[in-house]
Amino acid sequence: MNHTPIINKLTELGYKGFKEAYMHQIEDVNYDSMSFNERLYQLLDAQDISLANKRITMNHRLSKIKDKQASLDAVDYDARRKINKTRILSLASLGFIHAKQNVIITGKTGTGKSYVAQALANRAIYDSYRVYYVRTPSLLEEIRLSRIDGTYTNLLKKYSRFQLLILDDFGVAPMVDDDATNLFEIIEDRTEINSTIITSQLPVSEWYNYLNNNTIADAILDRIVHSSHRVELSGPSMRKMKSTIENGISLEKIQEK
Repeated sequence: MNHTPIINKLTELGYKGFKEAYMHQIEDVNYDSMSFNERLYQLLDAQDISLANKRITMNHRLSKIKDKQASLDAVDYDARRKINKTRILSLASLGFIHAKQNVIITGKTGTGKSYVAQALANRAIYDSYRVYYVRTPSLLEEIRLSRIDGTYTNLLKKYSRFQLLILDDFGVAPMVDDDATNLFEIIEDRTEINSTIITSQLPVSEWYNYLNNNTIADAILDRIVHSSHRVELSGPSMRKMKSTIENGISLEKIQEK
């Protein structure tokens, strides 16, 4: 039997990894010295890796993460930022997700809060966790609309199932109507079940007043703050620093010409 029927069958079954590894084995005479079991294991392992990569690609697309290249290895530990490197490396192990704990990242605008959150999210996706990113103002608007069109219950189910939820830009817009209550419902459905990362320009000490609802504020802070790891960022705006560097390089090029 020649190789064509096998390759066609693998194509038909959609076994991309298996097929590519099989074709590689055909072309490499060194595989002739291996046993059937050894070759079969390599083929199955290649298919397993292919499926894992496919899941990662799909999870990345569904996660809505804006910066899919954000990496913990690229975090800038400039002394001015006062980042606790030990804490970041600890979070990088993703033990907080396994323990159903939360992460709060605070700092002024431009200090890299979203980057660190998305870098953790990307790491989680590579470890096969289900992740979702959303800006808090967008989430609250989505909830308001869901109450109008009758999809509110389904929306709560949607946000409860992600093993890691990133709520970016908490505190950038005023709380209106039932926003605090709506946010509480999202958090309540996730408490002790899944993990949440919240980024905010507001120090945690100001969250109580920001929520503008004493009862709900007590409930939210009790569920989030007391089970969270804190990352506080400071220093100059990373966007400004990047812009200065890029403009400086451009100016040097112009001067060279």
